[in-house]
Amino acid sequence: MSYEIQATVREAQGTGASRRLRREGKTPAVLYGDNQEAVAIAVDHKTVYYALEKESFHTALIKLALEGKTHDVIVRDFQMHPFRQEVQHIDFQVVDAAKPVKIRVPLHIVNAETSQAVKLQGGRVSLLATSVEVVALPKDIPAALDLDCASVVAGDILHLSDIKFPEGVQSVALKRNENLAVATVTGKKR
Repeated sequence: MSYEIQATVREAQGTGASRRLRREGKTPAVLYGDNQEAVAIAVDHKTVYYALEKESFHTALIKLALEGKTHDVIVRDFQMHPFRQEVQHIDFQVVDAAKPVKIRVPLHIVNAETSQAVKLQGGRVSLLATSVEVVALPKDIPAALDLDCASVVAGDILHLSDIKFPEGVQSVALKRNENLAVATVTGKKR
């Protein structure tokens, strides 16, 4: 899924200026990266708020339109209000299509309900890590990684090496020879 966001440069900065911006339905943001100086920008709050609710937005390559120029960006960080449904601030990083990017990608369990551990041994597959740090070109960043649990039995521990990484995507930990545990399987062994 592709996302497009309109942004404007903001002149006034600081706490008071950010509050005024939020009252107008805008969210303060920062655009940085690609060997350029950081630029203070403002984006539409409603657009960003509903986009952040989608898991794919956090790993997607976003088209950010700023002053007639379009930048390819990814979301690096955001802050939410402690109790209101309001995005306080968001950081966008400009990425180069030819340079690999390091990013955290969500991890999903698939086929657990058909495994021997769940069907016959009354077990459960539990994630130890909800995301995995990967290195990939911006166009190759997956929305999520799938951990296939079809053949697991009670007592198994699944590691990073058990994940099928898409073409052009590498785990940062595996590159450092760290095969971390990402899921465990419970249940009664027979």
